[in-house]
Order: sequence, then structure tokens, then C-alpha cells
Amino acid sequence: MLNTDEILSTIEMLHAEHLDVRAVTLALNVNDCAAPTADGVARKLLTKISTFAGKLVQTCDQIGAKYGIPVINKRVALSPISTLLAGHGTTAPLKIARALDQAAQECGIDFVGGFSALVHKGITPWEDLLIRSLPEVLSETKQVCSSVNVASRKAGINMNAVKMMGQIVHDIAFATESIRGFGCAKLVIFSNIPEDSPFMAGAYMGAGEPEAVINIGVSGPGVVSSALNRFKSLHHGEVTLDQLAEEIKITSFRVTRAGELIGREVAKELGYEFGIVDLSLAPTPTVGDSVGEILKALGIAKIGAPGSTAAVAMLNDAVKKGGLFASSSVGGLSGAFIPVSEDSALADAVGKGTLVLEKLEAMTTVCSVGLDMVAIPGDTKPETISAIIADEMAIGVINNKTTAARIIPVPGAKAGEIVNFGGLFGSSPIIEVRNDGGSEEFIGHAGRIPAPLQSLSN
Repeated sequence: MLNTDEILSTIEMLHAEHLDVRAVTLALNVNDCAAPTADGVARKLLTKISTFAGKLVQTCDQIGAKYGIPVINKRVALSPISTLLAGHGTTAPLKIARALDQAAQECGIDFVGGFSALVHKGITPWEDLLIRSLPEVLSETKQVCSSVNVASRKAGINMNAVKMMGQIVHDIAFATESIRGFGCAKLVIFSNIPEDSPFMAGAYMGAGEPEAVINIGVSGPGVVSSALNRFKSLHHGEVTLDQLAEEIKITSFRVTRAGELIGREVAKELGYEFGIVDLSLAPTPTVGDSVGEILKALGIAKIGAPGSTAAVAMLNDAVKKGGLFASSSVGGLSGAFIPVSEDSALADAVGKGTLVLEKLEAMTTVCSVGLDMVAIPGDTKPETISAIIADEMAIGVINNKTTAARIIPVPGAKAGEIVNFGGLFGSSPIIEVRNDGGSEEFIGHAGRIPAPLQSLSN
């Protein structure tokens, strides 16, 4: 049972430490929007989203003001749009995407996710159509986000899809060259994609969910960082790692309780079911609101130094434990994000050369997502992009966890140059990609990497 007095005291204590509800996401099943023509599908989608999400922004603002916790983003995540493309021609994806963009603008929501395809075991003609449309769709729309699941524990890795996605990412970057390849920031490639994540660009609505459900993403790396620094100061620095892990867990508990209250009230006000609270430490470019700063508070003076992976593992585990103790509705990704351009401390480490791509990949083995908002040179070969994706997917399949790749080739940019995406997307030096072109034959084989022995768990 949630205790309102407890929540309000937590809010008062954490108010100045970047605590926020990062996202309230309305997940919406749109399978009933199928129609004989693409124009018909577009009309149905516009009507349904406007009907269900018309009061989302107003309600979030009211509830956020009531408790003093701002809701930063209001979003809609749809069931996979690829299913609505069955039987339609090549012009359908853009028509439908434009309808989603229009719905977002009319409702005042930030992003619409679910322009998605699940191809971990094979690719249908309509999924192929959606994937090949992404360079056009993500360059012609502003608020549409896409996700493609290319691997899973049970299916292994669909290397045909991985090979295709390397080229697609490359093509999106050059289709959005005027905005430094930013279209790629609206695409996430997954292994073991979660069906209830509220975070963009990867949010979509999975099967088995109700028609409409509210999922909430609570952040607050600044809160955790401040709590650790207070705890260390109180004990004059004489603390052990298990004591620091306990402090992270306690802080995560408090943040989760506060976030769930907001989510349940929004759901009640709108008349929808409440789904999950995703406690993910998602940083912003604001100084102090950084997962990298947490790593420094744990004693990693140079992010990327030996020990960085262990520190991320401890952080991720403590966050999950605190969240699970606080709520029976924890879901989504829930852990620590390490998106380079969105985290000022991580971006600074890339610029100083202490955090390189290979070490970042190692850290993704124990974080809650993967290679996120990583800017790479624009001339990186598509096959190398595919190989980076394949590595990340392998981590997810073998370790039975969600992993993802949100990689941004920046046209015309070289390693070390700074790219600024603006707003919450931040800025970052371009990270060096070593041995570019060294994986072409491997990617060219395509086919499938079979599921591991551990998948035979039934």
C-alpha cells in the first residue's frame, strides 16, 4: 500500500536533486486500425490516438503540479505498426507515419513509439516494408520513433536482419544529414525487447496487454549521486561498497514509491489501467543529473578505467533491488542507462579518451540497455555498424537480458569532433571506431546465429 505522507516527505527531501518523472507513456493497442487502404489506416490511427491521448498532457501536468514532481515527457507507444502494413504498398509507411506525427502534434505529446518490427526469427514482407521505409519515415517526421527486435534468447540472432539494419542506420544518417544524422536517435535495435518500456525511442506495446495502459518511467540519477555523496560525507569517506550499494537501494526505493503514486493517479484520472513503473537512471545533459557522476561517487575517478564495469554492475543491481522492494509493478528496463550524448560525464570521458567504444561495450553487459546515443564517424562502413549491432545482440542473447544499439553515424564528422543534438539528447565527441571494415566477411555470411544452449530451459 502506498503511503501518501511517506511520498510527500520523500519529495520534500529530494526536491532540489533533479528528481522527475521522465516519462508517462500511454501504451495503446491499434490492431483495430487495420483498413483496406493506407489512407484508411492513417485516418483510424489519427482518430484513435486523439481519442485516447487527448487529455494525457493536461492530466500529467495537473498531477505533477499537485505533488511537485514534473513529468518531463508525455508519450504514446503503439502495438507494432508493421502488422498494419500487411497487404499495402510502398507508399503506405510514410502515410501512416505522417498520421502518427499529426496525432502527436494535435495531442501535444512528445513522441509516438511503435513504428516497430519484431524480426528476431524471420522477416515478413510487411516487416521488410517497414524497415526499408525507415530512412524516409524518420527523415520526414519529427515525433515518430522506431524499434526493431533482431534477436532473442529463444531465437538467437537474425543476422539477415542485423546486416540489413547496419545499412538502414547508415542510410538514415545521410537522409538526415542536415541535422547531423539525428534521425538515428529515433531508432533502437534490440535483443529481447521489453513489451512495456515507457522510454523512447524503444517503447512499443506488446501482446497480452490491455487496450490502453499507463506505464511510467522514473529517473533521478542526480538524486542517487547526491545521496551517495551525503552518505560518504557523513561517514568521512570510511564506507564500504556494500554500504554504498545499500544507500543506492534505499534511494531507489523512495524514488520508485514517488513515481508509482504519480503513475497510478494519472491512470485513475484517465480511466485506464496502470501498468508498470520503470525505474531507470536515465541521465540528462544537466550537470549533476548523470550516471557518470554516480560512478565517480563510487570511486571511479576516470570513467572507463578498470573497475568501471564492476561499478555499473553494482549500481544496476542495487537500483533493481530497491525498485522491486518498493513496488510489485516494476517492469520495463529498470536499471542504469549509459547514453553517451545525454550524460555530460560520459561524454566528457569520451572526449578525454578514457572511455572508448570497446570499454563502453563491456559496460553494457551489466547495464540495463546497451550502446545508447553513441555518435560515430559518418564514414563508418555499414558492415561495421552491423557488426557493432551483432556484438551488442550477442551480449543480450547469451546473458538473457535486454540489450540495444542506438548508434548515430554523423555525416562528415571524424573521431574527436563534437556533435550537438540539442535538448535532452545532449552533445558528445564522436567516438573512434577501430578496425573499421574488419568484419565485412562475417556480416556478409548473414543467416542466423543459433540460440545458445541456455535457451533450452523448458
